[in-house]
Amino acid sequence: MLKSLLIKDYALIENINVEFGKGLNIITGETGAGKSILIDAMGLLLGERASTQVVRKGAKKSIVEGIYDVSSNKKVENLLIQNDIDYFNELIVRREVSLEGSNRCFLNDTPTSLALLKDIGNVLVDLHGQHEHQSLLRSVTHIDFLDEFAELSAQLKEYKDEHAKLGEIAKELFVLKNKENSLKEERESYEFQIKEIDAISPQPNEEVLLKDELNILQNAEKLLSLTEDIYNRAYENENSVQDNLSKIQSSLIELSKIDNSFSEMVGEADSAIVIINDIADFTRSYKSKVEDDPNKLEEIRERLGALTLLKKRYGGTLEKVIEHRENIGKEYEITSNFNDKIAQFENDLKAIRKSIGEIAKRISEVRKLASEKIREDVIKIFADLGIADGDFKVQIVNNKANESSANYIIVDETKFKFNSKGYDEVEFLLSTNLGEDLKPLSKVASGGEVSRIMLALKSILAKSDKLPLLIFDEIDTGVSGRIAQKVGAALKSLSMRHQIIAITHLPQIASLSDLHFSVEKKTIGTRVVSSIRKLDNSEKINEVAKLLSGEEITENSLKSAKELLGLG
Repeated sequence: MLKSLLIKDYALIENINVEFGKGLNIITGETGAGKSILIDAMGLLLGERASTQVVRKGAKKSIVEGIYDVSSNKKVENLLIQNDIDYFNELIVRREVSLEGSNRCFLNDTPTSLALLKDIGNVLVDLHGQHEHQSLLRSVTHIDFLDEFAELSAQLKEYKDEHAKLGEIAKELFVLKNKENSLKEERESYEFQIKEIDAISPQPNEEVLLKDELNILQNAEKLLSLTEDIYNRAYENENSVQDNLSKIQSSLIELSKIDNSFSEMVGEADSAIVIINDIADFTRSYKSKVEDDPNKLEEIRERLGALTLLKKRYGGTLEKVIEHRENIGKEYEITSNFNDKIAQFENDLKAIRKSIGEIAKRISEVRKLASEKIREDVIKIFADLGIADGDFKVQIVNNKANESSANYIIVDETKFKFNSKGYDEVEFLLSTNLGEDLKPLSKVASGGEVSRIMLALKSILAKSDKLPLLIFDEIDTGVSGRIAQKVGAALKSLSMRHQIIAITHLPQIASLSDLHFSVEKKTIGTRVVSSIRKLDNSEKINEVAKLLSGEEITENSLKSAKELLGLG
């Protein structure tokens, strides 16, 4: 719901701030007073194009700002969150048009793109009149209106889930087939590489272990010499470290008998003897295992050479060689079982084409039933709105896919084109005069007539249409008398579910307002200024009377106005 609208320095408008309410908001005013300017300014908040020509003379920029109540609008909430914009129960939409040519958009005071502003506008407002922002005139939206009316959300979710699976399988098959020729050409190369790597069969961390072993073998003589020398000095020779420590320990024992302070040193000497014995045992054991084997030394050198060659060819490190072997092994396996894999994917694809086709068929049947109901209801309302000979149809077409097409679903063993919403192409067709053929809505409706057609459709789709605000610009063109009352009644009924802002010249429609606003044009000095104000009850009576009799209000027009307002 639009709570308030601020317009500054826009065309004839200097500065207005108007607060709208729930239900039916009516705007009246003399021709040229600025009503259409008001609607044009609202259009800026919906992402429509802006021109520097709208900037009021003497000003540097125009500002249009709307504050919306979006407390229960999940679509708006999701759009804001997806674009990293703070969500609050109130949404502030602002557009600035500068003489310098800059065009700035803001959502909750966060700079944003015109595209996002338009996306937000598409879920907030439907503006009908001499504007392009008319969802029902865009044929691509017709299927969504139909589905909302038919309450197909659950079936469509099921369809979209299968549609996503179909896309995944089709993509995998496409990639696989594209690889077929290149993989077959590389098969021999892969086979050679696999044989070369497997012949050596490198192991993780093998190179480090081999280099350690090579270092030991290359220094075997030195290892034997040094370990033997350590063993002899520590344990085997006369006057060895072990012998000397034993003598020292004996002396310490004698000393401790005299002075107890040496007792701790006796234990230390014992520990030193244990350590020397451990060193002696380790070096003796190590010396017995040292190999001076020229053959094994050569084997390790050859093995390291083979690993180095693999590293040069396949990645620079042993880890990359092993990783390369795993990758080409998978590719080689694919080429070995290519036909089987393709056949498996094609069988899966055919099965899901049939599955999604069955869901699409069920959805289409529901749509067809709903379309008949919509047609009946719309034609009835047309008669009330002054389109007595009007005809309406929801056209649902299913197009077969070409035999050569790779993008299709199967319905009753027949291939059909499809998209993310099924295999139906939906468009609203209309005829407004007796004997005329039904034609696409966008090509038939024009001017004030379009607003009445939209009103009829909106009245039918009101329960399903989630747009909170509908704006009708001069919906009463070419309408008078009894039909005007019907148009007013339809607007009033629609306002029970939506906020309605309507510009009208007809007293029958104006009298039904919940809030009534008057647009006025005044000359202030040498400048013309448009303004808008909310009317109180007495002013509302006078405004309706003025619509009945013209600028001069008579007793009869006042009496008629009160009767229309239910006050007579």
